[in-house]
Amino acid sequence: MAYALGDRSDITATDLRCNLRKGYEQCRSVSDLWPAYAEVFDPDRHLSCAYRGETNHVERFNATLRNRLGRLTRRTLSFSKSQTMHQAVIHTFLLAYNEQISKRLGSR
Repeated sequence: MAYALGDRSDITATDLRCNLRKGYEQCRSVSDLWPAYAEVFDPDRHLSCAYRGETNHVERFNATLRNRLGRLTRRTLSFSKSQTMHQAVIHTFLLAYNEQISKRLGSR
């Protein structure tokens, strides 16, 4: 769908919303209680929740990213010297990960 790299500010939340492909803005969105998401996304379609049940798939994917990309782990020797390189590595990982999932689902 989309991703945005940055802090949890209104600017990053706006970047995320703007990066969504056409048609996804009509879908329901769910986030934690961070105020930036509630301010940026349509309140009629956005749910802010205090419990992890609605966001566990996102948290699981974040854990996958941290496990597979050393540069997302604290106190590591793997790091990006620039924001551009950091974004390129994450984008490349997402492409490969999506291809892997697509192949797995296609073989069923």
